[in-house]
Order: sequence, then C-alpha cells, then structure tokens
Amino acid sequence: MQKLINVLALSSFVVSGAVVGGGYYVFANKEVIIENVKSQVLAQVTGGIIPELPTDLPIDLPISGEVSGDVSTPVPIPSVPSF
Repeated sequence: MQKLINVLALSSFVVSGAVVGGGYYVFANKEVIIENVKSQVLAQVTGGIIPELPTDLPIDLPISGEVSGDVSTPVPIPSVPSF
C-alpha cells in the first residue's frame, strides 16, 4: 500500500511540475504566441478577400511607394451624375 501511495505522490509531483513549467513557458512567450495567432487568423480571414499579388505582373504598380512616370499632369476626378 505504501508503494502505491508513493507512486501517486510522485506522479502528482510530475503533473504539477508540468503544469507550472507549461504556464511559465506560455507566460514568457505570450507576445510571440499572440502575434503568431494574430497573423494566422488574419491570413485566414483575408485569404478569400484580398488575394496575394503576383510578383510578375505585366504592368508597373507602385507597391513600394515609388511613383514612376509623369505625375505632373492632373488626373481628372470623375463626377457623380445628378438625377
């Protein structure tokens, strides 16, 4: 009977140590875990809405923020028709 109680006490100690160790790991890495989950959720949500842009587009899009070409000519603003 004493051996059974010792085994139960040892297993309880191991389980308690695992819970404390896991809690410390989550607490120490919570920012990284939150950012990973946020990026995965955002990728899943926007995956169907905003498709990834291919890198070999036939036109030159100003994705990097640089504008190429003549920007001195104003672009006409479309007007809303009135009824």
